Amino acid sequence: MKIKTKNDRRVRIQLRQRKRISGSKARPRLSVFRSVAHIYAVPFDDLSGQTLVSASTVEPSLKGTFGKGISGGNIKGAEAIGKTIAERSIEKGIKRVVFDRSGFLYHGRIRAVADAARKAGLEF
Repeated sequence: MKIKTKNDRRVRIQLRQRKRISGSKARPRLSVFRSVAHIYAVPFDDLSGQTLVSASTVEPSLKGTFGKGISGGNIKGAEAIGKTIAERSIEKGIKRVVFDRSGFLYHGRIRAVADAARKAGLEF
């Protein structure tokens, strides 16, 4: 696979990571994806191929709770998503996850999601 764009590089890193990272029912894979304007966090059970819960900045229920200066494109929005996904996961009985950064650097919004989820009670 030739790397021609930044996205090609990210996909290549993501495929390399996914060889080692796998989720199960007991410990699902918490996948985080970020676009320019939004951020998404979803725990997956890779053995059965199921999405267990989800949280994103495009959900109308979450968009309404964001205050001024909070959006999916900034760190405060990422922290809100991390806290929300942790609360929803714990509500479903999921306390331990495997963090999948989807080829993105562990920096900025990706790190903010992880730190907020840890602070809210998820273990990884």
